[in-house]
Amino acid sequence: MKTYVIADIHGRYDLLHAALERIEANQSGGTVVFTGDYIDRGPTSKQVMDRLMHGPTDDRWRWICLKGNHEDMMVACIRGQADMPWWLGNGGRETLISFGGVVPDEYITWAESLPQYHSDGERIFVHAGVDPTKTMADQTEAMLLWYRGTKHRDLSHPEGYVVHGHTPFEDGPIILEGRCNLDTGAVWTGKLAIAVFDDDVPGKPERVFTITA
Repeated sequence: MKTYVIADIHGRYDLLHAALERIEANQSGGTVVFTGDYIDRGPTSKQVMDRLMHGPTDDRWRWICLKGNHEDMMVACIRGQADMPWWLGNGGRETLISFGGVVPDEYITWAESLPQYHSDGERIFVHAGVDPTKTMADQTEAMLLWYRGTKHRDLSHPEGYVVHGHTPFEDGPIILEGRCNLDTGAVWTGKLAIAVFDDDVPGKPERVFTITA
């Protein structure tokens, strides 16, 4: 089976819809991992969340939605744990507009409950990055959701190949021996990269394809 990975949608439902159509053309099914940052900056955050919360329409597919730092930021600010201008100035204003001014509680609860990483035994899927000196059980939220590594600095984690987004590079994705960064700044570039992994083959993606606006 195959695992498909989509990073950093940032309110671009058009790109998400096109990516899912392309992925689901594989009639055998598989797994889709979304590595967070579904909201903010782009114009259609509500549509993106609606689609992800609804889940796959075919039981041959399994979806895994991880938490990104923008979901973390939204939850913290709406729950009163951080100052609202922090979120609004980082794309939250566009998210509020897409919801008509108020994000309903069921969306906040969903975002709050998202896992911070997923492991399939061969790979570690995460929003931002991992500390290679610590087990996954000992990772911090700051590392998993907020860490920014350098462009071509590789790492190797003993628990698997690391698949992440979070740090945008217009000329990405960045595919290295121990990790890959799939964030191509889709909200600005109109280019969304999807990595395809063979579940039986460890390491790097077997291929990457790109959806363009």
